[in-house]
Amino acid sequence: MKIKDIMNKAVAIDHDIKLKEAARIMADKNIGSLIVINKEKILGIITEKDIMDNISRLDSKISSVMTKNVVTIDQEESVDNAARTMRDNKIKRLPVVKNEKLAGIITATDVIANCDDLNENFFFE
Repeated sequence: MKIKDIMNKAVAIDHDIKLKEAARIMADKNIGSLIVINKEKILGIITEKDIMDNISRLDSKISSVMTKNVVTIDQEESVDNAARTMRDNKIKRLPVVKNEKLAGIITATDVIANCDDLNENFFFE
């Protein structure tokens, strides 16, 4: 199964917004992460954990706390490959790209629900 068959819509935000605004967007959309972009280029990812770890800095720009050097995966890759990429990089969310532009996002929950080859210890090996 290919990633494009199960990926979710990613919510992209501008790199200049504040943590407070990012938290509001996540709460309003009931999502756990936002992809930070500038002119269609992925600059970073910010998660609920990033916001909670910086709760005293809600007026800071997200660029000061986001994860940079984001690992991405092409939408044509297999779900099994997404699982391996997440495991190898110790991440739970993986932005999906098409022609190097953001196309969606896949999470560990999506992978677990759709991957035939996983066993219970896959992510902890």
